[in-house]
Amino acid sequence: MIEAIDARICEVARAVTAAGGRAVLVGGYVRDRLLGLDSKDYDVEIYGLAPEKVSDVLAAFGEIIEIGRAFGVLRIKGIDADFSLPRRDSKRGKGHRGFDIAFDPDLDFAEASRRRDLTVNSMGLDPLSGELLDPHGGRADLERGVLRATDAAHFAEDPLRGLRAAQFAARLEMEPDEELSELCARLDLSELAQERIFDELDKLLMKARRPSLGFEFLRRTRLLRFFPELDALQGVPQDPKWHPEGDVWVHTMLVIDEAAALRSGDADDPALMYGALCHDFGKPDASIEEGGRVRTPRHDALGARIAREFLERLRAPGRLCDQVEALVAYHLAPALFVAQGTTARGYRRLARKLERAGVTMALLVKVARADHWGRTTEEARKRIFPAADAFLAEAEKASVKDAGPRDVVQGRHLKARGLEPGPHFRDILARCRDLQDSTGWTDVDKILDKVLGDGRT
Repeated sequence: MIEAIDARICEVARAVTAAGGRAVLVGGYVRDRLLGLDSKDYDVEIYGLAPEKVSDVLAAFGEIIEIGRAFGVLRIKGIDADFSLPRRDSKRGKGHRGFDIAFDPDLDFAEASRRRDLTVNSMGLDPLSGELLDPHGGRADLERGVLRATDAAHFAEDPLRGLRAAQFAARLEMEPDEELSELCARLDLSELAQERIFDELDKLLMKARRPSLGFEFLRRTRLLRFFPELDALQGVPQDPKWHPEGDVWVHTMLVIDEAAALRSGDADDPALMYGALCHDFGKPDASIEEGGRVRTPRHDALGARIAREFLERLRAPGRLCDQVEALVAYHLAPALFVAQGTTARGYRRLARKLERAGVTMALLVKVARADHWGRTTEEARKRIFPAADAFLAEAEKASVKDAGPRDVVQGRHLKARGLEPGPHFRDILARCRDLQDSTGWTDVDKILDKVLGDGRT
């Protein structure tokens, strides 16, 4: 059941009406409501009132917060909604912000909504009467599952809309029409700030059930050329024994969809999705064909560096860069550790490395599962990956499933044994750490007796 419109929004709308204007819900809220989805994404355009009058009306409901001076966006403290005036946008320069904006309270809704990117985002809803305002056919497009540009001339003015089209193609699982695809193919994403590009990729990866639909749209419209690390995955062969699905690009698209199914709504989801997207970035440079077989030695280590460079260029948060670098570097570990019979020491050492990057063994296994299932092998079709469970079981035995081991022996313990601080402490502590990882011991004295008794202090 769709939740009713927030009562406070309706109260503001009634006050706007009493003052001689009209409040209209616009954008994502209207689209999602028609799709039967709950939404708290309240954007309200106020028609028929001068800016000063709008401020007066809103001020009666609480403190006014101006959050977008250039775009005339106001908020009321305590009410989660954006309020704005209808406007005309005129292109004057490059990029997402290269517009002159003219506010016009007397603009009609059909003209005001023409500046919006897609017809499904150009509808309005009167919160008081329930009337749907749909001058550009957005509702019919929703029902047909087709994405169309609201206005071709306006759409082409903002290159960010190419990424938004990809994002909505994936999130709504709708098919862009031919005109929209052609418009996007002519856009120049190099005009955009990297932060804005990252924001749109983030929405695509985090909100879509099948993010591959968005990336495939970028590929078809040649916008993928603005992401050379992704573009390079196309046509890179893989050994058909392990990857009957096709090249690295095809595999990566399957992997990100599998990763999306593993999202759990927690803080690790971004690392999971970007780890899946970037996990094979090293294959284009590492691939070697020998005797009709394809090998990719050290593609994990090479890919980790490339993934970090990719995310840093997009101005991604530092923590995410650290996490993804580690996930790419060790994404093969679950399968390899089990196959090689790695000891508890190996699990503990890996857990330490992962923890320094903010990654748990469980998160690493999620990426490994997505990688394993993002294929067309018999195991993948049956969603079988016994190595993942075995890896987690061994990590549990080594007490590092959820966190890396803490160093039991500290410098203070050495001083308590009468040792003078100095550079030699580093070597002693390293040997204590190695012994702890090898044995699982947690007794300080037991570890120190062994290390200090070996005659190398």
